[in-house]
Amino acid sequence: MAATGMPGEGGRTAFVLGGGGVLGAAEVGMLSALLERGIRPDVIVGTSVGAINGALVAADPTPSGVDRLRAVWAELTSEGVFAGSVLTRARTLVRTRTHLHAREPLRELLTAHLPVRTFAELTVPFQCVAASIERAAEHWFDHGDLVEAVLASCAVPGLLPPVELDGEHYLDGGLVHSIPVGRAVALGADTIYVLHVGRIDRPLRPPARPWEVATVAFEIARRHRFAADLAALPAGVTLHVLPSGNAGPAGAGDLRDLRYRDFSAVPGRIDRAHVAAGDYLDRSGASEGGT
Repeated sequence: MAATGMPGEGGRTAFVLGGGGVLGAAEVGMLSALLERGIRPDVIVGTSVGAINGALVAADPTPSGVDRLRAVWAELTSEGVFAGSVLTRARTLVRTRTHLHAREPLRELLTAHLPVRTFAELTVPFQCVAASIERAAEHWFDHGDLVEAVLASCAVPGLLPPVELDGEHYLDGGLVHSIPVGRAVALGADTIYVLHVGRIDRPLRPPARPWEVATVAFEIARRHRFAADLAALPAGVTLHVLPSGNAGPAGAGDLRDLRYRDFSAVPGRIDRAHVAAGDYLDRSGASEGGT
C-alpha cells in the first residue's frame, strides 16, 4: 500500500520498523528486498523488535548487514533469549514478582552481534522508542549507549524487566508507538518505507475466546495510532507499507501470535516477506528510486 501527499520539502528516506516479537522476522525479509534494490535509508526508527532489527541495519545498511541480522535470528531460533522450563520461569516470576525472563541473554546477544556500542558510531542515524513509566510518555533514544536503549525499547511487560536509565524506568516502546511513522515525518522524511510484522495485513474481528480479548484490545490501540499517523500524513510525503507475505488466517485472535517463544516459523516468515516485499517494490516502481 502506498500513500502520497502533495509536493513539499524533506528529501530524506526513512525505514520505520514496527514491534511485534517473534513476528518481527518478517522485517528481515523486507530489509533484504529493499537493500537488494539499492533503496538505502537516511534515517531508521524502530520499536521493540523493530529496534533490534533497525539498530543492526543502521550499523551496516547493506545486504551483508542483513546477513548479519539473519544470523541473529538463526541464533534466536536455535537458542532463544526466552529459554527456560516452566519451572525456571515460575521461579523467576516468584523471585522478581514482575517478569518471567532475565534480560541478560538478550543483552549478550546484542553485544555479540552489534559492531558498534553507541548511536554516534552507526552508519545511518537511528532512533528507538520506549515507554517511560514515571512520565507515562514515549521517550526517543538517539544518543548514548545503543544496547541499553534497544533493551529499553524491547522490555515487554511481564516478560522482561523494565530498564533503568538515569533514574527513569522504561518498558516496551510498543506501548506508546508500535509503528512510529509520525517520528519519521518529524525527522524530515519525505519517503517512508513501513516494515511491520504482518498483523496490519489482517482485518480485526470481535474476540470469540478469552485470550483474544486482550489481543484485540491491544491491536485496536496500536492500529489506532498508526491510522492516525496515516491520516495526518503531511503534504509531500510518500509512504510505502510493505506486505509481509503473511499467509495466516484473518483476525488478530490467532493463538500462534501468543507463542512468543516459538521461533520455528522464522525462516519461512523471512522468506515470505522477502518475496512479497520484493514483488511490491518491483510492481510499484518504488525500487526505481533507490540510491
